Amino acid sequence: MLTVVALVITAVTIFLLTGSRGFFWQRYPLKTRFGDVAGLKPGSPVRLAGVEVGSVTAVELTGDKVDVTFEVNKKYRSRITDRSTAALGSISLLGEYAVDIKPASSGTPIADGDYVPAAPAAAQLADVTQNVNQGVQKISALLDDVRAGRGTVGKLMTDEQLYAEMNRFVASANEVTRTIRQGRGSVGRLMNDPKAATALEGSLTNLEAMTRRINAGEGSLGKLLRDDAFGKALTGATANFEQLSTRLNRGEGTVGKLMTDDALFKKMNALTDRFDDLMTRLNDGQGTAGQLLKDKQLYENMNKTVNELHALVADIRKDPKKFLNVKVSIF
Repeated sequence: MLTVVALVITAVTIFLLTGSRGFFWQRYPLKTRFGDVAGLKPGSPVRLAGVEVGSVTAVELTGDKVDVTFEVNKKYRSRITDRSTAALGSISLLGEYAVDIKPASSGTPIADGDYVPAAPAAAQLADVTQNVNQGVQKISALLDDVRAGRGTVGKLMTDEQLYAEMNRFVASANEVTRTIRQGRGSVGRLMNDPKAATALEGSLTNLEAMTRRINAGEGSLGKLLRDDAFGKALTGATANFEQLSTRLNRGEGTVGKLMTDDALFKKMNALTDRFDDLMTRLNDGQGTAGQLLKDKQLYENMNKTVNELHALVADIRKDPKKFLNVKVSIF
């Protein structure tokens, strides 16, 4: 279990480090050469007509030039030819750059590892300037929205109630963080108490071992999951239960009739009411049986009489002549 979790975390980490730029793409390598890369680095995106198709893998100085190696999705090979050009493009005002390739389908596709011709420096500068201007316009529009109180940031800046709520939320978050750092609460103890962390690790280890045993068919639960006979028996039981439910819904059998026959249900209900009434009368000491249950003296007398009858029967069996004295007369 922990091994699987570790593999998933590793895969996600790799995916994030690659900037989620086609982690599962089939790629091929290309190069280009610039006079200045302005901070371009491995992992920077490669764009074809503005569409992200790859990423930079290496940036190396070669004399007074800079060689940039990058990988591109193979399905775009036919659109990157000897008539294409590569230029340095700006992603944002924070100094992030990309390799922008101009597609040209009419030429010969560039072979693996060969160079894509670099665009003239003036053209690259114009592209960067255009991107900067677009960025400035977006920032200016954003500032206008903030001043007018539009959007989340704008409302936060102009709405005093929203600002107060946000302030309380931040204060609560700080209090929770402080509580955790001080080792208070369940999360705090877990993060600061080595014993708690060790116990949790032990529990996870035991869980992993138990899961492994179940998957291997060991133990009662493992055999239960792996046993084909049990699966067939469970399937049969399910079918029988479904058949029983169908019969009940149709009103077949005693229980089915009780569930669907209103007259029978009313009779059963009346019988239940009478039985409840009888039990109430018995508990109240009404009638012979009720008095027998409630009257202790009557119970003792009845018990005494029964005992005397038992004694009499015993004496008769022991000496019947004593009780059968018959006189015979002849006239």
